[in-house]
Amino acid sequence: MKFIRTIAILAAAGLVWACSPPKEAAQPGGEAGVIRFATDWRAQAEQGGFYQALATGEYEKRGLKVQIVQGGPGVNVPQLLAAGAVEAGMGSNSFIVLNLANQGAPIRAVAAMMQKDPQVLIAHPDQGIERIEDLKGRPILLSDASVTAFWVWMKSKYGFEDAQIRKYTFNAAPFLSDKSVAQQGYLTSEPYTIEKTAGLKPRVFLLADNGYPSYAAMILFPQALIDKDPARVRAFVEASAAGWKSYLTGDPKPGDALILKDNPEMTQDILDQAREKMRQYALVEGGDAASGGVGVMTDARWKAFAEMAIAQGVYPKDLDYTKAYTLDFVRPAAGK
Repeated sequence: MKFIRTIAILAAAGLVWACSPPKEAAQPGGEAGVIRFATDWRAQAEQGGFYQALATGEYEKRGLKVQIVQGGPGVNVPQLLAAGAVEAGMGSNSFIVLNLANQGAPIRAVAAMMQKDPQVLIAHPDQGIERIEDLKGRPILLSDASVTAFWVWMKSKYGFEDAQIRKYTFNAAPFLSDKSVAQQGYLTSEPYTIEKTAGLKPRVFLLADNGYPSYAAMILFPQALIDKDPARVRAFVEASAAGWKSYLTGDPKPGDALILKDNPEMTQDILDQAREKMRQYALVEGGDAASGGVGVMTDARWKAFAEMAIAQGVYPKDLDYTKAYTLDFVRPAAGK
């Protein structure tokens, strides 16, 4: 499930630099010039644009050799980057990147393939819950990682309180057995699973459509590789953006074939519904990407996110959040 992935990555990001000294952080180029790109979980539609770019030759036509290193519960993307075990990696949300900046890790986000984080809250359909504000005061099933991530924003914006938190065990049974309870989820995963297995169409609130400013599906590169070969970094960003556009608006079969090969537990119906959700909610091509192109990031968006987190005490007031990212590779915007 997607949230086990988030827990593993967020927990790891808090430890990565203590475990991996800076001198190990950069081994640009990799074996035989290959860019090994570590994803944040097992192969799925939420990584589809990268698989599509590989399958359709977008990387190859730009002179790149790319290998996708599939994620999972034992794969720590920030640590792989810090140790030089991969040349690039996928960042699930903005907290991960700011955590690295807070630790002084020379790793930066160079593009955001999703303008909207797919994080959602899920409620029962017959409880009079019409807006996300209606969840105030109700018990909400949250993971430990979520309490230190998007819950920070929810308390800041809506005045939610920690007394509402109930332990999320990555099992829908507690939610299904108690109509008063809400739970966390991923737009492209848990709502479909709940409806398919329980015959219940839940109320789903996408945090991004309610102002949550986190990016998702970010491309991370070590600063050393950015400095040494910015042309390769730009080519990777542009090829990935082209892959995402193709995966969502063209024929997704090439990317899906690689996903199903890497992850035999994945099924076509899950891929299809996830891709439709990404289109329907404009996760990739909405927001600033509508005018700036797939992958675009802005200083204003990073500033808003950092100020929210700092105001809630997540980071020190003197954090230089600009160390978390660079806009050099989304000007002009990737994919345009």
